[in-house]
Parts: sequence; C-alpha cells; structure tokens
Amino acid sequence: MEEMRGTTICAVKRNGKTAIAGDGQVTVGQSVIFKNNAVKVRRIYNGKVVVGFAGSVADAFSLSERFEEMLNKFSGNLMRSAVELAQLWRSDKILRKLEAMLIVADSEKLLIISGNGDVIEPQDDICAIGSGGNYALASAKALKENTNLSAKEIAYKSLLIASQICVFTNDHITVEEI
Repeated sequence: MEEMRGTTICAVKRNGKTAIAGDGQVTVGQSVIFKNNAVKVRRIYNGKVVVGFAGSVADAFSLSERFEEMLNKFSGNLMRSAVELAQLWRSDKILRKLEAMLIVADSEKLLIISGNGDVIEPQDDICAIGSGGNYALASAKALKENTNLSAKEIAYKSLLIASQICVFTNDHITVEEI
C-alpha cells in the first residue's frame, strides 16, 4: 500500500489569540481519498499547546508524540521543546527519515518544526504547511491585511479557500484556538 498523507494546516496569530486549522483529508498516493474526516489539529500538554501536522500520517503522529514528550521534559517551554525535537530529529537515524512537518503554538509563540529539523518562527504571525499550504498562506495573509476577522475566522476561511484549489485538501475543517 502506498503511503497515507495528511495535507493542509494553517495557523494565524492575531489580537492575542492563535488559531490552527487543519483539513480532514487523508490521501493514499496521488488518486485515492482514504479518509475525509481525519483530525490533524489537537491540543496537547493539558490543553496548553496546539499542534497541527502535515505529511505522512504515521510520521506526523510519531513526531507529535515526541514533541509532547519534550514538552513534558522541559515543563511546557515551547521553544526549548521545539529546538530539542529538531536536534533529535537531525541526529536520530530513524527520526531523520520521517516525512512530516508540525505547526505548534502556545499562548505566546507560534512555530513551524520542519522535516529538516528546523524551527521557524513565522513572519507576520501566519504560517501554513502541507500540499495546500501555499494557498492557505496567501489567503491568510490577504484576510489578515484586509479584514478585521479573528485569528480563528482567518484560519478557517484560509483552509476553506485552499480546499477549493488543492485536490489534496478538503473542507472538513478542525480549528483549535489558544
């Protein structure tokens, strides 16, 4: 069986709130929708951190679990946990082969943890990953610059727009706000 992939995640920080939205489509290969109501955004660390993932589903779950372990180890320090995961990702032979990306947020910070083991704090407090990520990112930038919508509304609408363009993204959207 070909690899299952989760697709699009978008995060927006505005007015002291951060929202992460994810679509529900899981695709096998290039032509089969395996599931349309997957949840790729969830709260971890006693609800204080939100994580969204894109890429290989199994790899993303593995990384999400490792990230939660780091949060527990470093008392919820988001940046330290992300950097430690990135270092582990680069140095561990098994982790190095994982194909996934994470967007993580707490009440203060928003970060992308990439498949290369990079930790990136996004410019303009907006980021997106996955196959529909560029569409969602462009939508979020336009909505943030030209409307008074909340972070949650922008993240949701950006995913909705991406779902109308990207065949690997659907409109079964989950949004978590912190």
